[in-house]
Amino acid sequence: MEKICSSYETIFVVDLQPGEEAVKAVVEKFTSLIAENGTISEVNEWGKRKLAYPINDQPEGYYVLVKFTSPAEFPAELERIYKITDGIMRSIVVKVEE
Repeated sequence: MEKICSSYETIFVVDLQPGEEAVKAVVEKFTSLIAENGTISEVNEWGKRKLAYPINDQPEGYYVLVKFTSPAEFPAELERIYKITDGIMRSIVVKVEE
């Protein structure tokens, strides 16, 4: 039986405090995780940006936007992994209506 795939966008903000190598490792971890469970159509690294308000006393974070298609059960798992990963300050996964 064929799995039904939908389009999604996710934005996550990575903590800059551990250093540039740690930021790259977190970005690589999540882009490869999404690629394993779906099809990435676009990865847009916005880079270091000022936050609207301090999170964990940090004024800046590293923003990454990923557009992808995947089966319906993957976004919930992705959100769960965001929540348990050190270095992720904020994240959101949104279904894109076409």
